Amino acid sequence: MKYVILLDSSNTSLTVGLADGHHLIDSISYESWQSQSEHMIPELYNLLSKHNIEKYEIDSIIVAIGPGSYTGVRISLSIAKTIAAVLPVSLYTISSLRVLKNKDAPSICLINARSNRSYIGVYQGSSCLLPDQIMTNEQVADYIASHPNYDVCGDTRYLKIDGIKTNIAEEMFSLQGFLHKVDNPLGVVPVYMRD
Repeated sequence: MKYVILLDSSNTSLTVGLADGHHLIDSISYESWQSQSEHMIPELYNLLSKHNIEKYEIDSIIVAIGPGSYTGVRISLSIAKTIAAVLPVSLYTISSLRVLKNKDAPSICLINARSNRSYIGVYQGSSCLLPDQIMTNEQVADYIASHPNYDVCGDTRYLKIDGIKTNIAEEMFSLQGFLHKVDNPLGVVPVYMRD
């Protein structure tokens, strides 16, 4: 059997997941702000060891590519690129905002972009209702107010509102139709948005 590794460190948390061709087997996700680089590789190793998976059984890697924390996005992407360079595996990327959505519900997905701004993308099921972009936090508040039936997803403590925290690894794996396959893993770059 071949396995898929799922990695995300684009915001304040760290997510490592493991799937086979049909379903998510296991994942771990927790707050790890400014320590993701210390924990991601040990967590991946522990997950593979827990399920007795050897490196030759890994078929592909899915990594959230941004937008998000400048350093955070680079951590998981660097690990994914290194694995793809060493092992004969496929590398796929996906938006860090899309993986925050709440299953098929219309979802306003948010990540703190600092300086009174947010990264925002709006998704429903397989549809993108608003492409990933940067808005001021005031614009985000107006958008949320004008869409009262939409779920607000992500770590939104910086906005002083309660956001729905989804299972990122589960969403990453369920969105296989929206993955971008990378032809040259060493050449892939993070998505950094600017005003």
